[in-house]
Amino acid sequence: MGHLGSANPPSEISKKKAEARLEAAQQRLLRLRLLLGGQIGEKRIGPPLCVVFEGWDASGKGGAIKRLVEPLDPRHVRVAQFAAPTYDEKRHHFLQRFWTVLPGKGGMAVLDRSWYGRVLVERVEGFATEEQWKRAYQEIVEFERTLTAEGTILLKFWMHVSEAEQLKRFESRRDDPLRQWKLTDEDWRNRDKRGAYEAAVEEMIDRTDQPRARWHVIPGNEKPYARFAVVERVCHVLETKLAKRGYDLGAF
Repeated sequence: MGHLGSANPPSEISKKKAEARLEAAQQRLLRLRLLLGGQIGEKRIGPPLCVVFEGWDASGKGGAIKRLVEPLDPRHVRVAQFAAPTYDEKRHHFLQRFWTVLPGKGGMAVLDRSWYGRVLVERVEGFATEEQWKRAYQEIVEFERTLTAEGTILLKFWMHVSEAEQLKRFESRRDDPLRQWKLTDEDWRNRDKRGAYEAAVEEMIDRTDQPRARWHVIPGNEKPYARFAVVERVCHVLETKLAKRGYDLGAF
């Protein structure tokens, strides 16, 4: 498939080397986060940072988020999770419920699922009309353009696993009493519609991948690789964006 590609890492790497790369990337991120918050360096408040996670069920979003925020002071990052909208939230425009968790200047937010539900699950499951989800692409692009024009650094991740690997993880959760809660009947039903979801993901990336709000597809079949790949990508984008804004990254 065009945007998703293989769910396997581009090259083999041992678990030990993956853990070393993860630790190094986490230390880079910690310094960058302190720089954004004005705690080190020039001690000026930096731009907001928002990291959005989407992906298949059991694709490793939770594990990647855990490693991303692990080195950070919990006062310096907000993690928000989004499920189906409530009755009251449905009374408003679908983007309304996301505004309150967005970071301000110097802040960081990590979103476990997001406004892309409108063109994914709501599209495939029929929770939004065809007119609504087709209109949503441009609404999302304009929404993200508003955020980035104001200075927000926005990263969007799609955690990609193969159908076979997803089934393996489902079965592992099913057989583990402490993780059974992660697996629902809805997860099994969604597997039966993978073709429809793949088409929706491809169109989502094609229509909402913008220069200031890029999609980053992470091959997730190997969890150690996916975890350091996410943190390294966040660091790389942050360093690139901050350098363009005049930050001296060699000073810390």
